[in-house]
Amino acid sequence: MNCWDILGIEPTGDRERIRQAYERQMKFASDNEAQALEQAFREATGGMPAASAAAQPEPVAQEVRREQTEESGVESNAERALDAHEAQVVREVVIQIKALMNDNQRQQDAGIWKAILCEPPADQLPLRREIAKSLEPQIRPMAENGSFPRPVAQFLGDWFDWFSVREASHEPDPRNYPDEEVSREQASADQADQPPQMVNFWPAVIGWIVGLVILATLFGGMGG
Repeated sequence: MNCWDILGIEPTGDRERIRQAYERQMKFASDNEAQALEQAFREATGGMPAASAAAQPEPVAQEVRREQTEESGVESNAERALDAHEAQVVREVVIQIKALMNDNQRQQDAGIWKAILCEPPADQLPLRREIAKSLEPQIRPMAENGSFPRPVAQFLGDWFDWFSVREASHEPDPRNYPDEEVSREQASADQADQPPQMVNFWPAVIGWIVGLVILATLFGGMGG
């Protein structure tokens, strides 16, 4: 995941836009996420600390103010209090997810998670945030420690904007095993490195001697 994914914007050279994205994400960030956002801001601005972002020229500032006005409308809508119907939807979704957590087989299916969480109107941002708050104490630690399959953890991290879950779901699985072809090559190399083993011929020699004695005895008896 690069700095633009963490900030939630497309790559840009506009420092003011980068600063706005940083401040917007910081409103809902945990301590670990705040550190990741700080690092992402420095990378996006070429090393400039978040607190020292320079002001933009007037034409750019006007464009920034226009974007701020539009974004503030979206944010205010996302942060508004839920009405009775929306609150009921949140409760129903949380109940469905908790029931899903009691089924070890179904909770491994990312499609079931998507079917529950993405069903309108639960997919609206205000409802999604309330659902995330209700589920976070139980679901987020499990998604971070690998209790869910990677597709489920990736979906939860993206859907609820849980940066730590996104990072954990992209880490390589330490339980991966080497390819079968590599294993065969390694086994052949190990055999080639071993010293040749000595062949024991004594059992064969003793067998020949015993056979000759028996034949000599038989022919001696016939001659007598």
